[in-house]
Amino acid sequence: MAKIKKGDQVVVITGRDKGKTGRVLEVLKDSDRLVVEGVQRVTKHEKAGQTARGTRTGGIETVEAPIHVSNVMLVDPETKKGTRVGFRIEQVERDGKTKTVRVRIAKRSGKDI
Repeated sequence: MAKIKKGDQVVVITGRDKGKTGRVLEVLKDSDRLVVEGVQRVTKHEKAGQTARGTRTGGIETVEAPIHVSNVMLVDPETKKGTRVGFRIEQVERDGKTKTVRVRIAKRSGKDI
């Protein structure tokens, strides 16, 4: 189970965007990177061209670049500060069967994420 998932609120702890918070848009598992909304914005030069539905306007646009997972921390839902992530093992009964489930918890407050 991953510590940070798509849709989680994270805070950047190092780099040029230190202190910024944002929601995880995409998780790139193979390179241990995340795309975070409003963080690591870079300019991309788009060439004008044609698409199937007509012309595409060119120019300079800003997009979010991937950031390494070690440079972000999950935001604690209670204190709204960065926290480490832990796991708690629970036994859940579904359809008469007992299943072991790992639940993510915030180490700062102990609350479920």
